Amino acid sequence: MIFNITETPDSEYVSPVTLSADWSRLARLIVLVCLSSLGSVGNVFMISAVMIDDYLRKRGNTFLVNVALADFLVSGLVVPTSAVVILAGLQENLNLCRFQWFLAALCFLVSVLSTAAIAGENYVRLCCSSETYEKLTTGKITTVLVVFWSLSSITSGLQFAPRLSFDYCTRKTPGLIPYQITVAVVFVFLPISLSLYCFVRSCLKMRKTKAARPNYKTPVTLKWDYSLMLTNLYSFIFFVVFWLPFGVVLAVGTMNRIPNRIFYNFAWLGISKSCVNSILYCISNRHFRGAYVNLFHYCCCKTTVSFSRRQRPEGIRPSGDVRVHIIPGYNMYCSPQRGREGQAKRSASRPNGRDIYEL
Repeated sequence: MIFNITETPDSEYVSPVTLSADWSRLARLIVLVCLSSLGSVGNVFMISAVMIDDYLRKRGNTFLVNVALADFLVSGLVVPTSAVVILAGLQENLNLCRFQWFLAALCFLVSVLSTAAIAGENYVRLCCSSETYEKLTTGKITTVLVVFWSLSSITSGLQFAPRLSFDYCTRKTPGLIPYQITVAVVFVFLPISLSLYCFVRSCLKMRKTKAARPNYKTPVTLKWDYSLMLTNLYSFIFFVVFWLPFGVVLAVGTMNRIPNRIFYNFAWLGISKSCVNSILYCISNRHFRGAYVNLFHYCCCKTTVSFSRRQRPEGIRPSGDVRVHIIPGYNMYCSPQRGREGQAKRSASRPNGRDIYEL
């Protein structure tokens, strides 16, 4: 089914898939490809960072991975779909628009719920006893994540029920207002309020503890936990800043007609948050930044061996350096000469007369 936004009262043509035609196709394509590439690589790095860094590899940070996974679905499916439509010059399809919005709404709800879980986990980690934190088992975390994705999928799917929710693609149906208010309160307002409460409570309690014991030397792990909590707080603010304009437009649109240009541009502003969130973690947290550097070196600086092709006298071995890259982030160069010198210090004899290079 082909749809056309120009059929709406708004005289300006703005597509929910390819956005405003005021920009050239090339400009829109470049922006979408850059967002998709940056977001996909960044979210993969963010997920991988939790897996390879010793400090980040904690069960509580599974909620961080869940947010990154939701962002990856947006940057890896929603944004590239629009880029493919522009590149191929395809006719816009209502089903395609609904697929994009279903996935965007699903990931939005998962991110909101996961952010509330992150804030609660950070509060328990910083302000509660270790016995309390140990109650957060792997099984409980898995159950919570399954519930998050299930509830979000059901809620996102119900928006396509006739006259139940607003019609994002054609904007012809305002939807059932009581239902939309219920969804907004339960799945948006309450989780955001809980997140804000936990973050503020954690900051105040940490400051109160430092003020009460000014000479107390804070353990390094506690400093790292507090730093990660601040990064999560920045990410939460980041999320609100990107999505709040669309939330306001959506609320006002239930009573007054909002131009398509404003409506869809603010919607895509919120969607673009998924493409840049990983950069915030790289900038504001040393552990994510170090893990990103290690991952970059691993992806771009893999093991290489260089051989000299010059003719050498018989019995003299080539002196090509061997570059060895080992995670996490150690680059070592060894040559046969340096290997023989180091080996001579370790052992006076060599088995079978061969050089052994130990890394």
